[in-house]
Amino acid sequence: MSAVVAVIPARGGSKGVPRKNLRRVGGVPLVARAVAAAQRCPEIDRVVVSTDDADIAAVAAEWGAEVVSRPAELSGDEASSESAVLHALEVLDPDADRVGVVVLLQATSPFVDVAALGDAVRLVRSRRRDAVFSAVESYGFLWRRAIGDAAEAVNHDAAVRPRRQDREPHFLETGAFYVLRAKAFRATRHRFFGSVGIAEVAARTAIEIDTEDELAVARALAPLVDAPVPIDVDAVVTDFDGVHTDDTALLDQHGVETVRVSRSDGMGVSLLRRSGIPVLILSTESNPVVTARGRKLGVDVVQGCDDKAAALRAWAAERHLPLSRIAYLGNDVNDLPCLEIVGWPVVVPNAHPSVRAAARLILDAPGGEGAVRDLAERVLSARDAAPAASLTGSGHAGAPTKENP
Repeated sequence: MSAVVAVIPARGGSKGVPRKNLRRVGGVPLVARAVAAAQRCPEIDRVVVSTDDADIAAVAAEWGAEVVSRPAELSGDEASSESAVLHALEVLDPDADRVGVVVLLQATSPFVDVAALGDAVRLVRSRRRDAVFSAVESYGFLWRRAIGDAAEAVNHDAAVRPRRQDREPHFLETGAFYVLRAKAFRATRHRFFGSVGIAEVAARTAIEIDTEDELAVARALAPLVDAPVPIDVDAVVTDFDGVHTDDTALLDQHGVETVRVSRSDGMGVSLLRRSGIPVLILSTESNPVVTARGRKLGVDVVQGCDDKAAALRAWAAERHLPLSRIAYLGNDVNDLPCLEIVGWPVVVPNAHPSVRAAARLILDAPGGEGAVRDLAERVLSARDAAPAASLTGSGHAGAPTKENP
């Protein structure tokens, strides 16, 4: 049987939101969210990212996608998504005999309804439809500016105001996905052809990011739409002050500094090490207290570094650890560069607001009072859990939670 291939066009340039496809929602880059959504759909056999950008390619590969290099002539502002998908098909299936269905999946839609996507694939595979797109039901009254800037009704009679239940609904494209018969798409070179079907998705998933305001809205929605998943990582990296401590220090008359740490956190680190999970304490300041605590816990310590992200990258590279497989626990703005490059950015509940906004997970326990133990137990429970996808977000939100995808 011919394959179902999801192609995610993700060029490096973007006018409205610079570096848009690498911006994070729920602590995860948009391109990675798209990859994870495709991976969660059982009907999809291969996930491909088409990009002209090395950073996007690296993130896509870390999250498990194949990468097709997108030529410069197909990467400008005027280039269509269709052109990127057609190029990817020519690279992947030059004889047009191995790909039966192609899914155009857009990274700018962070909340993909995976169940609806699966239904759409089945519709196209069964040949009941040639193309299916995601859409949300709408009863909105649309207007346009007409002659002299006067308002003119578009989809209704302005002289009649029927009740919602008396109106026929319209469907608004969400832009999240388009499922297409591959051969017909290659022939028509357009996403709409033949018999077109609608895959209705939940309204809370129907956001497409083209502006900074829409990005802010998506970030605010993420804790409500994304469901919690296990923290499946291979390493844990933490800040020290405000994480292993309560972010306060005591000074005696000689200027000697002391801090309070949690024995529970120490046990959490010990449990991680027993399970073979490496731990690093990464601190901007140089302090004998950090050295002593690291020695006591038996973990790596890097301190006194101005560029924490560079130090983290070097430590991970030395141990051949993908950044997407690392959890970083922080609390303040100097942790942001690290939080923005790992797969699991985690923060304590009293973290700085900008740091909380970057988190994929906000812990329950405060710094110095069990935060490290809290994270350790979540990481270890993921080891014991059945294999799970790295993101949910099928469009069926549960109760509001502090955990992002």
